[in-house]
Amino acid sequence: MSRTDSNPRSMAVTALTRVKKGAYSNLQLNQMIDQSPISQRDAGLLTTIVYGVIQHRMTIDYQLAPFIKHPQKVEDWVMILLETAVYQMQYLERVPKRAIFDESIQIAKDRGHEGIRRFVTGVLHQMDRQGIYDPADIKDPLQRQSLMYSIPEWLVKELTTQLGAQKATHVFESINHPANQSVRVATDQISLTEAKQALSDEGYQVADSQVAGDGLVLHGKPANQAALFKQGKMTIQDESAMLPAESMRIQPAMMILDACAAPGGKTVQMAAQLDANKRGQVVALDIHEHKVKLIKQNAKRMHVNDRVVAQALDARNVNQVFDNDLFDEILVDAPCSGIGLVRRKPEIRYEKELKDVLALAKIQLDILNAVAQKVKINGIITYSTCTILNQENRDVVAAFLANHPEFESQRVTTTRDLKADRQTDYLEIYPDDYDSDGFFVSQFKRVR
Repeated sequence: MSRTDSNPRSMAVTALTRVKKGAYSNLQLNQMIDQSPISQRDAGLLTTIVYGVIQHRMTIDYQLAPFIKHPQKVEDWVMILLETAVYQMQYLERVPKRAIFDESIQIAKDRGHEGIRRFVTGVLHQMDRQGIYDPADIKDPLQRQSLMYSIPEWLVKELTTQLGAQKATHVFESINHPANQSVRVATDQISLTEAKQALSDEGYQVADSQVAGDGLVLHGKPANQAALFKQGKMTIQDESAMLPAESMRIQPAMMILDACAAPGGKTVQMAAQLDANKRGQVVALDIHEHKVKLIKQNAKRMHVNDRVVAQALDARNVNQVFDNDLFDEILVDAPCSGIGLVRRKPEIRYEKELKDVLALAKIQLDILNAVAQKVKINGIITYSTCTILNQENRDVVAAFLANHPEFESQRVTTTRDLKADRQTDYLEIYPDDYDSDGFFVSQFKRVR
C-alpha cells in the first residue's frame, strides 16, 4: 500500500474529488473508512477535513482566489488539495502549519509532477507571506454572510427574510458544527435502559436524546460497529427524523401508507408498533426499484419484514393501485431540498437553487393531493420534510388545507412535548434548536 493510500490527508483529497463529481460525502467517507486499515484517529482527521472543506468551501475559495491566476487551468484534485491545506490552517488549531505545508507538498509530489509540486509550494508560501482575506471585512451584508458561513446568497436571503436576522444567523453558525451521532433503539425488542447499558459496556458514551423518545446520542466508535446495530435492535437515524413516526398515533392493527419511504428508516419505525397477527401493515412506496430494495433490506435487518410491503410506485399515481378510504394513517415524508440536513450532508447547500425549491413544493402538493382520498374518515395524514424553507413547509400545508375542506389541521405532539408553547399546529425544528437536523412535521385529520 502506498503512502498516499493510507494517508488521511491524501484520502481526503480523493474523497472530496469524488464528492465534486457527484458522490455523497457521508456514503463516500463510510466506504473509504470501512475499506482502509487507517486508525480511528486518522479516520477522525479524514472525516474532519472532508466535512470541513465542504462546509467552508465558499470561504476557502474566496481566500484562495488572489493566489491563483488561472484557476480554470488547475486540475480539480490540485485545487482540492489547496482547499484542504487552507481549511487546516484556518480551522484546525492543533495542527502545526509546517506539518500542513510538508504533507500538502508531499501529496502534490506523490500524485502529480514537478510542476504541480512547485505550484502548490508557491501558493502556500505566498499565502503565508501575504496573509489571507477575512470575509468578515466585506462591506455588503449579504455577500459578507454568504462568504463567512459559506452559504449561497439566495439561501442567506431567504432564511433571513423568513426567520429574521438574529435567528437566521444562529442557524448559519450552527450548521457548520459537526453532526451528532444519533441512533434509534428498537424498543419493541429491547428497552432503552438495556440498550444504554449494552452500549456503555462496549465503550460508547451514551446520552438520552432531548428530541426523540427512543433516541440516543453516542460518542466514541461509529454506531454501526455496535452489537445492537448488527443484531437489528438499533438503527442509525437523526433525532429529528424520528419525530414524524413518533407523532403518529399508531395502533397494532393499523394499515399505514408510507408514500415516500426509501431508505425505510421511518417505515421500520412505524412497523415496529404494528402486530402482524392483527394484520398491521405498512405499505412502503418509492419511485425507484433499487430504493425499494433498500426498504426491504432495512425491514429485514430490523426484524419487521412481516409487517412491511414495499413496492415501486410514484406516490402521485396511488389512484391507479389503491382504493379510496383504505389506510388508517398515511405518512408523506416528502422529497424536498434537504436544506435541514446541511450539517450532515454539507454539499446540499451548493446543489440547490430557489427554482428547485419551488419545483419540489409543487411535487409535494401533488403527492398530498393524490393520497388525500386514500385515508379513512377520521384518519390522519402526517406530512414531513427535512427542510427549513417555508415554500416547502408552511406554504404547502396552507395550500393543501385550502384545497381540501374535508381535512382539518391537527396539533403535532411528540414524546418530549417539543416546543409546547408554540402557536402553530405544525412543528418546526431548526438546526440550532437541539443540534439535530432541521425538520418540519404537520398533520391533517380527514373529517368527512
